[in-house]
Amino acid sequence: MKRPVLYTVPGMVLLTFFSTGSPLAKTPLSGLTLAETGEGTKPSHMTGDGPCKPTPPDALGPFYVPNAPERTRVGNGHILSGVVRTSADCSPIEGARIEFWLAGPDGKYDDDHRAVMFSDKNGAYKFESNFPPPYRGRPSHIHIRITAKGYRTLVTQYYPEKNQTQGRLDLILIPEN
Repeated sequence: MKRPVLYTVPGMVLLTFFSTGSPLAKTPLSGLTLAETGEGTKPSHMTGDGPCKPTPPDALGPFYVPNAPERTRVGNGHILSGVVRTSADCSPIEGARIEFWLAGPDGKYDDDHRAVMFSDKNGAYKFESNFPPPYRGRPSHIHIRITAKGYRTLVTQYYPEKNQTQGRLDLILIPEN
């Protein structure tokens, strides 16, 4: 059984669902695919371990395609930056693989709006894109998937405020047990 979890962050509201069972499940709304926790584990935002609060997971969505090209820009007008950190002690994670995908200005997903980049020696990243348009009732958003050796994979989304040209999102990963 899925249970909704509502997050509020200044300037945005996130709604996601969690359940036990298979790693991915379909929601009844628009065929979204959700990242779920494994059976018998807590969602990452509920662990509370360590001094850094883990980044809440969010929907993978139906438009994820692996093997995006390595690049730091897929358009212009909006810059998203931050630092990839560990929840254990807030230290930066170098070399984390960060995948981005978003709708183009026409509201459609395509290969021109997918990218992969890696966090630098300080865990920092900077990604430039068009401002993601809302579509089919969804707010503006950028999908993000982060992987790093020794850490749980994180799938989340970033929700910029209307007309915002810059945003910051630190990505806090949970160490594997």
